Amino acid sequence: MILRTPPGPFWRSRIGAVWLSAIGALCTHPLWAAPELCDVAAQAAARDTGVPLDLLLTLTRVETGRGGPQSLPEPWPWTLNMGGDGSYHESAAAAVAAAQHAIAEGRRNIDIGCFQINFRWHGDSFPSIEAMIDPRANALYAARFLRDLHAEFGNWTEAAQVFHSRNPAHGDRYLDRFHEVRAALAPQRGMSIETEGYLAGPSPLVMATRPALSMMGAALPLRTTAARPLWETR
Repeated sequence: MILRTPPGPFWRSRIGAVWLSAIGALCTHPLWAAPELCDVAAQAAARDTGVPLDLLLTLTRVETGRGGPQSLPEPWPWTLNMGGDGSYHESAAAAVAAAQHAIAEGRRNIDIGCFQINFRWHGDSFPSIEAMIDPRANALYAARFLRDLHAEFGNWTEAAQVFHSRNPAHGDRYLDRFHEVRAALAPQRGMSIETEGYLAGPSPLVMATRPALSMMGAALPLRTTAARPLWETR
């Protein structure tokens, strides 16, 4: 599925330049700074699009969460998934290099960044892999996609489910995990669990578990049956 409204070229604007400069500064300390980047990007995307912040904060954890309590992992922006082969990387540069190497070998089914946007179907919406993995661009694209899904289906629960897949063979564990993470996140963020649409979604579907991710050669347990948003088997 292709998002009907492409992301704005914020990286070409003055605000985008400031953002990318800040990202560059943070990436000099990637291991401690990275978990904050997806949340900061989600906050900006929520302001820009009107998509509920708690939805974005939940989805980035379901998509890329690692470490932390079993019920509330921390998002990791330098996450890739290549046709089921997932990995965490210690920096944006390392993730970009891995993605570029895979593309040079002819691989295009690559989910990238905070919200795991698929390169094969959506790479043309970004000027580069660096822009695609940038948390701000990644989150804004995801938020606009979710906004379109909400307009189509009428509630945020179904938007979150279809963000994973339209295929009825996928979704049960994903939606269960979505609700689990959101419930754990709510006390930290002062969120109401009764937000419009979240409890009014359709019956959950069924989805396969993704493999564990790895970082710097060491296996890390995948804290989620994370979805592949905007990927090819819809």
